[in-house]
Amino acid sequence: MSGGWIAKAVCTEIRLKMPRELAIEHAHAHARARIRLAAENPDKLPVVRSLVERHRGERILIMGMYVGQVRMIGRELDVPVITGRTPQLERERLFEEFRSGAIQVMSVSKVANFSVDLPDASVAIQVSGTFGSRQEEAQRLGRILRPKPGANRAYFYSIVSRDSREQEFALKRQLYLCEQGYEYGIEYRDETV
Repeated sequence: MSGGWIAKAVCTEIRLKMPRELAIEHAHAHARARIRLAAENPDKLPVVRSLVERHRGERILIMGMYVGQVRMIGRELDVPVITGRTPQLERERLFEEFRSGAIQVMSVSKVANFSVDLPDASVAIQVSGTFGSRQEEAQRLGRILRPKPGANRAYFYSIVSRDSREQEFALKRQLYLCEQGYEYGIEYRDETV
């Protein structure tokens, strides 16, 4: 991972509590609903905002599995959104504007996991994923691994609801990234940022 062939990736999982009402709903929901409730934890938005601010001036992809969540983040941050329903011409235009630097931040669904060439992306913020999928993790991380000028660093964040199935799935992704030799850290956020 050195020698300039790919950027050095710093992977950070950010674990945060669910709001009390959501935690109660989560505890009483059936298994599939629990996964979605944890993934769409509204307290993830302030964390995303703080990460976007921390990396101001860099090209940032906010990635999620749930289209409603991806759209909500796009609206709240006033950034373009790309989903499977985005017309191909508009997708190409937005990706080109991102590559040129006219757009610095985009909120994208799973559509960005595949065959998207965004060489200047240096930050990925994952707000929800596919049940600990190693393939998805590799695809998402791959969006930011192109060599970068300067320190040649890329940052991959995964925001996870604590004490949930989402955290269990994150463990699978963590093991995969560590097996691949990536630096991996965990931060705990007990309060909204």
